[in-house]
Amino acid sequence: MTESGLGNAIIKVTDLHRVYTVGDQEVAAVQGIDLQIEKGEYVAIMGSSGSGKSTLMNMLGCLDTPSKGSYHLNGTEVSSFSDDQLAAIRNREIGFVFQTFNLLARSTAAQNVELPLVYAGVKGGTRRQRVQEALAAVGLTDRATHKPNELSGGQRQRVAIARALVNNPSLILADEPTGNLDSITSEEIMDILQGLNDKGHTVIIVTHEADIADHCRRIIRLHDGMIASDELVALGS
Repeated sequence: MTESGLGNAIIKVTDLHRVYTVGDQEVAAVQGIDLQIEKGEYVAIMGSSGSGKSTLMNMLGCLDTPSKGSYHLNGTEVSSFSDDQLAAIRNREIGFVFQTFNLLARSTAAQNVELPLVYAGVKGGTRRQRVQEALAAVGLTDRATHKPNELSGGQRQRVAIARALVNNPSLILADEPTGNLDSITSEEIMDILQGLNDKGHTVIIVTHEADIADHCRRIIRLHDGMIASDELVALGS
């Protein structure tokens, strides 16, 4: 349930910091970020190497916790959660799409998509139906029994997107989702993500590529661990 004052926000971070200790030095990777993302938005987070975008992504994805500040995900304050609590909320609330696909090599496309449902304790019959629906959503019904080495790069990323969708998460978080793909296949993947957003999914893409960010409706640029700009992109631009 969304907490009072958060309105329709799926993400609200306040004074977010992440400091790492390297040797005898402290490195501030993220410094005092305030950010709110509404449900149904299509957002790109951009920045060069060292800008803090990967650190911010890890915190938004509940893969890491802040050194200071608060993070509300879909109305729940998660910044002080334990590792087990973070794992549970990741499985329930977030669908991940990674540059390297992160598929199990010895498992079929259907088995890879099914994995989050197994972790969530969903029963067999329901699992199979939801896997079929997720694969159909990315146009891979006829590849359900194929293993990753029998699929093209674009098909593997489609499997990863289906896996991200299968638990009906609040948020789809895509980290350089086209980084290992050619330009034509990249456009196909971006069209799928656009279609998911058109259906109401909140999509955040972390990228350093301007042509990928241009597909989104809001572009947040980071520099030295802080937000350098945050702008809406007009439709048709």
